[in-house]
Amino acid sequence: QVQLVESGGGSVQTGGSLKLSCTASTTDYSTYCMAWFRQAPGKEREGVASIDGKLDTNYADSVRGRFTISRDNAKNTLYLQMNNLQPEDTGMYYCATGGPWYPSLASEEFTYWGQGTQVTVSS
Repeated sequence: QVQLVESGGGSVQTGGSLKLSCTASTTDYSTYCMAWFRQAPGKEREGVASIDGKLDTNYADSVRGRFTISRDNAKNTLYLQMNNLQPEDTGMYYCATGGPWYPSLASEEFTYWGQGTQVTVSS
């Protein structure tokens, strides 16, 4: 069992930046894929970015070039640097782990989830 705690969400204007963090309660999943997902009101949860134990990454087309995922296994922490934020990036952002050995963006492949942190981008 692992607990995930996200932080770093907030409200910004279009073009702004935020950096999300997700701290895990254990190092047991340092070799597993970790990922960020988001869910906007009335929409399904979607994969945003993922990173596996070899530090290979995968991004949704909508965020590639604007968002950067990274992890610091020594600190049990996953990050998401978000630049040039747009109103369509608004949503609840969730951290997930316990995923496969490759950088997946499929929510059904992840076992553990955080409570989420809200990101709101205004125009």
